[in-house]
Amino acid sequence: MDIKAAGWPFRAASRPGGPADDERTQTGLVVKARPKTKKPAMYKVLLLNDDYTPMDFVVQVLEKFFAKPRAEAMRIMMHVHRRGVGLCGVYTFEVAETKMIQVMDFARRHQHPLQCVMEKE
Repeated sequence: MDIKAAGWPFRAASRPGGPADDERTQTGLVVKARPKTKKPAMYKVLLLNDDYTPMDFVVQVLEKFFAKPRAEAMRIMMHVHRRGVGLCGVYTFEVAETKMIQVMDFARRHQHPLQCVMEKE
């Protein structure tokens, strides 16, 4: 079959009583639909207090895994010590989960029972 004879790709069949294909004009507006994107859910990474993990180890964790300066790490550590829980940071799910796992693995390797959890903000 010849493509030109078939009217490929945009030639429409004429209607009875209507203008010939060559005389017909069509106008339109092409609009690209933009999908709506929403911000990812954020998760808080929290350290939990225990009676066995040394304070300097908690400070080291905050500096190493959460890039906290020494003074801020000390402040967070004291908050954890006094209140039982402290916020390390707020991240997307994957980042929060990774940090939580890294902290828990690091604590276990150093034989500390430090607990790190995440919760949806």
